[in-house]
Amino acid sequence: MEKKTTLITGASSGIGKDLAYVYAEKNYDLVLVARRKENLEKIKNEIEKNTNAQVEIISMDLASVNSAEQLYDEIKKKNISIDVLINNAGFGVYGDFVDKNIAGDEGMILLNIMTLTKLTKLFAKEMKEKGGGNIVNIASTGAFQAVPGIAIYAATKAYVLNFSEAIAFELKNHNVFVTTICPGPTKTEFADVAKMSQNPFKNAPTARELAEFTYKSMVKRKVTAIQGFKNNFLVFTVRLSPRKLITAIAEKVMK
Repeated sequence: MEKKTTLITGASSGIGKDLAYVYAEKNYDLVLVARRKENLEKIKNEIEKNTNAQVEIISMDLASVNSAEQLYDEIKKKNISIDVLINNAGFGVYGDFVDKNIAGDEGMILLNIMTLTKLTKLFAKEMKEKGGGNIVNIASTGAFQAVPGIAIYAATKAYVLNFSEAIAFELKNHNVFVTTICPGPTKTEFADVAKMSQNPFKNAPTARELAEFTYKSMVKRKVTAIQGFKNNFLVFTVRLSPRKLITAIAEKVMK
């Protein structure tokens, strides 16, 4: 049987890196995309040394205009057919909304929303035409409520969640299955990138654990998957509680 290929964005570190290892171990070939070429080359060498996976790397800044189209065209030029798309690339910036640089806000919205949406459209259309595929979009438990301190990040993840659940319904009869993963706190570089003074994720699950959870959720064709009992309970509580109260609690948690 012909091997399938998984495209992973934001694959140079954190969750994306561990997703690459997990899918390689599950006998998928890989296309890995991120800005940091040296990191990608190291991951490629390690994976090809230790698994049977073939790894293609593409160094690209997906937080730039038209990067989704450029990535899609690059993959078509290489004559690679994508069976699984994992939209993992994304970042957040911690701090009060009015105090942050608007250029950073724009880049976050572009990457977390626009690039994800375009890649989903381009590859979902192709998957529909060829009769099947999987799309995994990485959201957050922050998608379920407003979060002061990471206001834009949480809002972008709310978009990812609602968008993904809607198209999962549209595409399921075409054998294209969309899964939204909503991680809670995870040990990654997020706190450093977001410039948080204290890292709230020290005792959180590892990126490897989340990557394995992601693969299992995709195989089970789950529409929305939240890792861990605690995170599931907190999301359930959010749905039952006054929004003003939840926002106040979220603000205390972030500080």
